[in-house]
Amino acid sequence: MQLSADEPLLSLNGVTLARGGRTLLENVDVSVAPGRIVTIIGPNGAGKTTLVRVMLGLEKPDRGRVERARGLTVGYMPQRLVVPMHMPLNVERFIRLGGNVDRPALRDVAVEVGVAHLLTRPMQALSGGEHQRVMLCRALVRDPGLLVLDEPVQGVDVGGQAALYQLISRIRQRRGCAVVMVSHDLHLVMASTDEVLCLNRHVCCAGTPDSVSQHSEFLALFGPEVYRSMAPYTHHHDHRHTMHGDVVEQQDG
Repeated sequence: MQLSADEPLLSLNGVTLARGGRTLLENVDVSVAPGRIVTIIGPNGAGKTTLVRVMLGLEKPDRGRVERARGLTVGYMPQRLVVPMHMPLNVERFIRLGGNVDRPALRDVAVEVGVAHLLTRPMQALSGGEHQRVMLCRALVRDPGLLVLDEPVQGVDVGGQAALYQLISRIRQRRGCAVVMVSHDLHLVMASTDEVLCLNRHVCCAGTPDSVSQHSEFLALFGPEVYRSMAPYTHHHDHRHTMHGDVVEQQDG
């Protein structure tokens, strides 16, 4: 699928959706360009997951338009899934539920996200970081042009969160896919995205991380202390993290 840099993969225009007499989304506009990382932030109940469901075609808006590029393949990573303890499902079989994929291709993606050594392990035996990486692997096996991640670091400790955001950035760089993320982790995610959309049923503000973090509506939602804590943030490493978040010292050379 060949698109120009200014032709969106996905666009929502004037999307409004209500359920049970309650407005969940009101006049929302979103545009996702090829190769960009767009992060959706907002308080609990702001409609973030509902917006993702509209993007995926799982919810039909009452008003507005949703347009997707022709031939667009979407990989979706939902919020953390719980696999019943009695279900005999190992990692490889779980990943295959994401679509038809041959074993060499599956293994290549598993190596890319760091879970190749887990393929025969039961899903129930995974740590939080391992589980989220397996979920990411499942979203990638169809080689999507758009990767949609709903709270991708849920259940992962702070070190593991940073490692996962770095992995997502590397995947974007290698594959050239666009990424839409929903996140509560303002401090980390502001350093890992190209664009931010601040949602509270309507779009409060949108733009680069720097511009959004200084916007009056962002500050009204999250408080000026959040901006002060993020302002000096840069993520430099003299070490790396395992998928569990453990620190491993870098080797010279």
